[in-house]
Amino acid sequence: MFETLREDWRAVFRNDPAARNALEVLTYAGLHAIIWHRIAHFLWRHNLKFIARLISQINRFFTGIEIHPGAKIGKGFFIDHGMGVVIGETAEIGDNCLLYHGVTLGGVSLEKKKRHPTLGNNVVVGAGAKVLGAITLGDNVKVGANAVVLKDVPPNCVVVGNPGRIVVQDGKRVQEEPLTHGRDLDPEGEMMRCLVRKIEELEARVRKLEGKA
Repeated sequence: MFETLREDWRAVFRNDPAARNALEVLTYAGLHAIIWHRIAHFLWRHNLKFIARLISQINRFFTGIEIHPGAKIGKGFFIDHGMGVVIGETAEIGDNCLLYHGVTLGGVSLEKKKRHPTLGNNVVVGAGAKVLGAITLGDNVKVGANAVVLKDVPPNCVVVGNPGRIVVQDGKRVQEEPLTHGRDLDPEGEMMRCLVRKIEELEARVRKLEGKA
C-alpha cells in the first residue's frame, strides 16, 4: 500500500502545475480522498464493511468526494480539485488516471452485479463528465468536459459530447473536433442556429406562396 500511496503523491506533481511544494500538496482534497479510500478499501476487502463505509462517508464530508469503498483504484491516481466526484461500488480504475471535479463514474442498473465503469491505464476524464454503466474505457482514453459516455471506448481515443462520440482515435481525427475539454461544444447555440435556419426556410416558402397568390 505504501508504494501505491507514493505513486499517488507523485501523481499530484505530475498532473497539477500549481503544486509547488510538499507542504502545499498536503492540503489537497484529492490526495486526502484517495488516502482514506485506500484505507476504506482495505477494510472492505477484509469484510469490515460498516467501518469501511463509515470512513468513506467521513471522507465525503471533509473532501466533497464520494468514493465507494468497494471501488478498485490503481496506483498514481489523482483527482484535481475534486468537489462533486462520485465513484461507484463496482468501478475499476487503472494506473495513472486523472479525474477532474464533477466527474461521475456511475451505474444505470439496480441489479446487484457489475454496474459501474472500468477505466484502463492513463485515462483522463474532464470536468463534469459522466461515465455510466458497466462499460470499458481503454488505455489512454481522454473524455472531454461534460461528456456523457454510455458505450465502450477503445484505447487511444478522445471522446466528447452528449452522448459521447469518438473524435480522435490512434492520433487521427475521425470527426471534426479534437479534445478541447468541451469548450468548443455549444449545443444551445447550435439549437438556436437550427431554429433560425428553419424560420428562414419558412419565411421563404411564405413569400413564394404570396407571390403566387
